[in-house]
Order: sequence, then C-alpha cells, then structure tokens
Amino acid sequence: MDLQKAGRKRCDSCIVGDIRNTKRYGGIQNVKKIYVVGIGPGEYEQMTIRAVKALESCDIIIGYTVYVDLVRDHFPGKEFLTTPMKKEVDRCRMAFEEAEKGKKVAMICSGDAGVYGMAGLMYEIGREFPSCEVQVIPGVTAATGGAAVLGAPLIHDFALISLSDLLTPWEKIEKRLRLAAEADFAICLYNPSSKKRADYLRKACEIMLEAKGEDTVCGIVSQIGREGESMQVLTLRELKDTQVDMFTTVFIGNSQTMEINGRMVTPRGYRYE
Repeated sequence: MDLQKAGRKRCDSCIVGDIRNTKRYGGIQNVKKIYVVGIGPGEYEQMTIRAVKALESCDIIIGYTVYVDLVRDHFPGKEFLTTPMKKEVDRCRMAFEEAEKGKKVAMICSGDAGVYGMAGLMYEIGREFPSCEVQVIPGVTAATGGAAVLGAPLIHDFALISLSDLLTPWEKIEKRLRLAAEADFAICLYNPSSKKRADYLRKACEIMLEAKGEDTVCGIVSQIGREGESMQVLTLRELKDTQVDMFTTVFIGNSQTMEINGRMVTPRGYRYE
C-alpha cells in the first residue's frame, strides 16, 4: 500500500472514532463521542492535522473565549459556545449536554489538552454522563513550542511547574521549585505572573537561587505562536527582576545549559570532538 495513502487512512480512522469498548456503551450507534482537542499555542499552522480533522468533523466547538477566538475564522459554519475563565466545570458540562442532544462536540484547549488543560476535568465530569465517550487529541504545548523558539532548552530531564496557586497551594509550589532546582532539572514555568501574582516569578527565582547559580542560563518566550511572539535569553539573576505576564513561558536551565549564538541550549550529553 502507498505509504502516503496509508498515513491518510490511519489519520482518518482516528477521527472517525476509536470503536474500542463499544460493548460498554451498548453498541457503537449509542456512543456520543466528545473530542478534547489541543489546538497548539495559537497559529492555525501549529495545529496538528488530527486536531484540524476533529474540529472539521464537529457541529459545535466549545472553549474558553480567548481560545475560541483563535480558531473561529478557520472553521466557518460551526456553532461556537464559550465560557469565561473560572467557569471550567460549567464548560465541561455544557459539552456533555450538547453531546447528549446528538451533536458532535469538540472541547478545545490551548497547547495540549493533557498539560494543564481540560482533559482531566472532562474525564471527571464524564462520570455523570455514562453514555458519552471522551477522546483526547494532543497538541503542541507551550513548553515544546517555546523551546523551539529559544533553541533547545529541554533536551535533557526537565520539570514542568505552574506558578498559579488558584488550584495548588503556594506551599506545594514552593516545595516543587526547591526540589527541582536541587535536582538540577531544567525547569519550565507556566502561568508565571498575573495582576494578582505580580511578584510570583521573583519569589520563584529566589527559591531556585538557593540551589542554582546566578549565571544559570534562562529564557522567556511571550505570545508563543501568535502575533507579537518574542523571546529573550538571560541569566537567572536577570530573570528575577524581569516583568512577564500570563502569556509568557519561562525556561530555567540546568547547570550545563549554555547560550549558543543567542539561543538557549541544554546538552544531552553526546560526546564529540
């Protein structure tokens, strides 16, 4: 079989639906599938083919208002439903309720739905809707999208930590930062700052400076995959006094991370002459 045709056939079969476990739902005709789709960092071109096909196959696309606005123009003719920030539970229930009406539904998340996204909550809420099946479709998360902009900061072991204490106590975040720094992980920080958490990045840097050197190579990327994308390579000492926002992803190198031609690079450990 032609490899290109085989690839298309496989991708199409993923979108038509995985019919495993159909006995659990009383037959494939009774399954109400909801796609939880990671749309990547922002640009349509950074969405996966599988994500695009899933959204094209749906009647309704549901998501946080900002994320829906990123995809709306690319999927004309679809119905769009949105909720604001802090209405995630309502958003999930809305998706299941629409699916139970017989609509083909997609819940979208920025980046990857399984990385600080809606996939987990959709499975949790899904226990209330046993006739519905959730299928997660991955996307490019900010850690990998931002890493590509900076160079290669996450080539070796790394820790991914959110500085938002909305759902996680700050004391636990502090412990994770301290232990990751002591273990010499490269660290990627999500949600580094907001109006109510303007000093959280500074606090995080102070914790990491207990175990990491002031000259540790770091990087920041703002508006990944969107208009106005920018990046900067700097030291941990400089990062401590840098102002960022919720649309910025922060990278802290390990003890081997270096700057090469303005890029942030963490060696994997290959030997060469």
